[in-house]
Amino acid sequence: MPRPPARTLATSALTAAALLTAAACSFAGLDTAATGVRAPASPATVSGSQSPGAAPTLTEAQARDALISEADLGESWGATQGFATWREAMLKAETESADCRRLLDALYAEELFGPDARTRASVGLDDAWDEAQLRYQVVAHRPADLDRTLAWLGRLPDRCGEFTATARSGEMAVEVSAAEMPEVGDARQGLRVLLRAVSEYDDAPALTLHVAAIRVGDDAIAITNGGLGEVPADATWAAVETGATRLAEVRKRGRAEI
Repeated sequence: MPRPPARTLATSALTAAALLTAAACSFAGLDTAATGVRAPASPATVSGSQSPGAAPTLTEAQARDALISEADLGESWGATQGFATWREAMLKAETESADCRRLLDALYAEELFGPDARTRASVGLDDAWDEAQLRYQVVAHRPADLDRTLAWLGRLPDRCGEFTATARSGEMAVEVSAAEMPEVGDARQGLRVLLRAVSEYDDAPALTLHVAAIRVGDDAIAITNGGLGEVPADATWAAVETGATRLAEVRKRGRAEI
């Protein structure tokens, strides 16, 4: 059966807002402009700023070459049209546990490897069929810090398997579980994060996020792929597999040119 026709991101944002408003009378309305969130990459950006402790192992051109594109994910994918409303409404949340709060903060700020890591290049992509959004970043940081982040991510299913968070839209029930990853890169960690609105309604909105972190030498890749409802894992898998292979090739080519 063919997939439903493509819809614009603006329609997705309005649908999310309607669901969140109807889920419970205590839920706040949503700003479709998603104020307070940094501007999205369109279609790819390169960071030239140096943060403390970042390891500049790639040039800007090499970092761009290491990015994936919509062609790597399938015909339904294209350059991002802007942040979906759920990012502001459901990811900007507070909880008591320090580890769980750190996870939510990292997902909202798109700083999976921490604020001191340097994003060398990034790209945002939208799936018009499933209305998912994928964010892909090439990151530089000290290898020891990269490995510490990967180890921390690996502990989260035990430390934050189930918890409650308070978001702008209301109370959220959050589940964190390990996700299978391709055997690529030097080290990797995958998570599946499910955020569900606490409501008496059966159709309360649920946000599914696939999270992947991969170290390739002294560089790393951070990926989030999420949307309201079901989010197929095939795009996340393709981004991990293609991205890690491409980054390794760029690093190898860079060493050969020295």
